[in-house]
Amino acid sequence: LFGVAALVVLALVVPRSRRFAAVLSVMLLAFCAINAAVLSTRGFGNASFEPPAPGSAAPDEVTVLSWNTQGGVPGAAAIAQLGLDNGATIIALPETTNATGLAVAKIMAAAGHPMWVYTVAYDQVSMARSTTLLVSSALGEYDVDTEATTTSVLPTVIATPQKGSGPTIIAVHAVSPISGEMSNWRNDLRYLAGTCTGKNVIMAGDFNSTLDHYAGLGSGSTALGACSDAALASQNAAVGTWPTRLPALLGAPIDHVMATPNWRVTGMRVIQTEDRAGSDHRPIVAQLRQNR
Repeated sequence: LFGVAALVVLALVVPRSRRFAAVLSVMLLAFCAINAAVLSTRGFGNASFEPPAPGSAAPDEVTVLSWNTQGGVPGAAAIAQLGLDNGATIIALPETTNATGLAVAKIMAAAGHPMWVYTVAYDQVSMARSTTLLVSSALGEYDVDTEATTTSVLPTVIATPQKGSGPTIIAVHAVSPISGEMSNWRNDLRYLAGTCTGKNVIMAGDFNSTLDHYAGLGSGSTALGACSDAALASQNAAVGTWPTRLPALLGAPIDHVMATPNWRVTGMRVIQTEDRAGSDHRPIVAQLRQNR
C-alpha cells in the first residue's frame, strides 16, 4: 500500500509517468490482495486456550514457551516471570547463555516450578552462539550432547528423555538467511526437518524462516519432517514474531512451536506485551495435549 501511495505521488508530480504508475499500482494492489488472502487462511490471531483436561498433567499436557532473548537482554527475572505466568513446562531460549538459564531456573524453583537447564554453546564469544533449554522436572531428566554440532552456525539443543517415555525436545536456532549464509540457512532447514522423524517430538525456537520456506521439507500437512506448526493449527500463523519494532501483523512469523501428530494444539499466541523488553523477537507460547 505504501508503494501504491508512492506511485500516486509520482503520477501527480510527473504527469508523463501516469500510465506507468497506473500499471504498477494495479500490479501492487493485486499482489497485496493475493498476499492478504493467503495470510487470512493462516490466521491473524486466536489467543483462546482450551481449559486443561480433567486430571491432566505432564507429560500428557505441556505448555511450550519460546523466546529469542537477543543475548538475555530482558533479564532472568522477566524471562522467569513469563514462564511462571504461562505455566511453561518447556522453555526454548535461543541466544541465551547457561548462566542466564540457571538464573531463570533458580527464580522458577523458588516459585515452586523447578526446571532442568540444558545449554549448547558453540563458543563463549557471542551470546548468539548459545541456546538454552529449560524442561520442567515433571517431565523427568533429559540427556543432551553439549559437544554436538547441530545447526550450522548457531546451536540447536536436542534433548532426549532418559527413561524414554517423554517427548524428544528440540530448542531451535537456525541461522538467518543473509548474504553469505544462504547455504547454511538451507542446510539448517533440511537438518531440522530431519530431526523431526520420530513419533514424539516437540520443536520450538527461532527458525529464521516462515511457512513459505518449507516447500518439500514436510509431508502432507506437516511443515518440517513429521512436525506440524502450532501457529497454523491455531489460526496464528500470520502474526509476526520479528521484529518487535513493527506491529505484529506487519512482522515476519519466524519463531515457531512444532510437534509430531501425537500432539494436539489446544492454544497458542504470540505474546505482544514484551515488545519493550529489549529483544527484537516476540515470545510465543503454545499448549499441547497428547492424543490418546
